[in-house]
Amino acid sequence: MTVTGIGFIGIGSQGGPMAHRIVDAGLPLVVWARRPETLEAYIAKGAVAAASVAELGAQCEHVGVCVVNDADVRQVLAELIPAMTPGSRIAIHSTVLPETVRDLEAQAAAHGIGLIDAPVSGGSPAAEAGTLTVMCGGDPATFEAAKPVFDTFAKLVVLLGPVGAGQNVKIINNAMLAANMGIAYAAFDCGAALGVDRAAMATLIKESSGRSMGFEVYARLPTPNAFTTGAPLLVKDVNLLKAVLPDSAGAEALRATAEPFLTAATS
Repeated sequence: MTVTGIGFIGIGSQGGPMAHRIVDAGLPLVVWARRPETLEAYIAKGAVAAASVAELGAQCEHVGVCVVNDADVRQVLAELIPAMTPGSRIAIHSTVLPETVRDLEAQAAAHGIGLIDAPVSGGSPAAEAGTLTVMCGGDPATFEAAKPVFDTFAKLVVLLGPVGAGQNVKIINNAMLAANMGIAYAAFDCGAALGVDRAAMATLIKESSGRSMGFEVYARLPTPNAFTTGAPLLVKDVNLLKAVLPDSAGAEALRATAEPFLTAATS
């Protein structure tokens, strides 16, 4: 039997729009979720619902995984790898430790399965628009085979090196976002202390040399703790960078700059 399905596991705020883009592009999508009722929108478009992770794996030549953390990724792949056909591949879209994806690549390779780490940047709006950035680490042949799937939801897809390279750059990218939001937090504090109108300052900085994506995100927040979804994820990713580079002055500078905002956002 020829296995041709494109599987996707993790249809949350990030993964859900990515899966929609895959099926909207006409690819044969197979989906699985712990709550089957969440699959109805995909089934209505022609996707196939699998009863288990293993059943999905058996039907698919490519499976994207977009779950929350290292433990979730390991749990899914423990069921997925033994079920997949040799020659198939797995793409890890979650942001996790580089050592996690390197370990899982070795496990997959023992079954003749390719693995690429492919975390994404842009959030659900970019996923819905098909303009995500995909940061890839893996074998060039696996990358080329996976790229047509990535192109359904991405504007920019870059191979950065071997497995783990995508995670390394994603962690740095997110630590930079957190630090830029920390700078914005400090800048608005200075503006308030000087009696500057917040809305006027936001309008000006967004068109000036101090602008950044982090500033623009922060400027839209009524209060730091309104960043309810993003803040815990940025805390996780800043901690991942610290774990990867425990003695790095650069990593510590990003963490220290981000910390006041992240503390206010999660308190």
